[in-house]
Amino acid sequence: MFSPSPEQIEYATILLRRAEGDLEACRVLADNTNIDDNVVGFHAQQAVEKALKVALVLADSELPRTHDIELLVDRVNEAGTKTPDELSDMEWLTPWGAELRYDEPIALDRSAALAAAKSASGWAAVLLADAQRT
Repeated sequence: MFSPSPEQIEYATILLRRAEGDLEACRVLADNTNIDDNVVGFHAQQAVEKALKVALVLADSELPRTHDIELLVDRVNEAGTKTPDELSDMEWLTPWGAELRYDEPIALDRSAALAAAKSASGWAAVLLADAQRT
């Protein structure tokens, strides 16, 4: 079993802090009807993306330059870290990472987006806490 280096723990900590920041932004903005869905969706997608990248860092896997949630989930699983089932179904957030910020807006299920961001960030926090104990 791979044991992350102190540098990897530090980088994973930074990524988790950023994921949690995006989660908090999503939480604050989700109830504000004056804020466009693309802003809320962007922060939800970013929280999930960064949480998955925490797992990749802790598994000593290369970080792909992508916003593609499905690809990141696949990479995390290939690296030997099992993603929770709910993370496997979050690929619907991918367009909110870049594409929909410039295209015509579509409706976002804000509660589902917030739940996804919360779930992913919580999972990454557990992974990091486990890595810090070893």
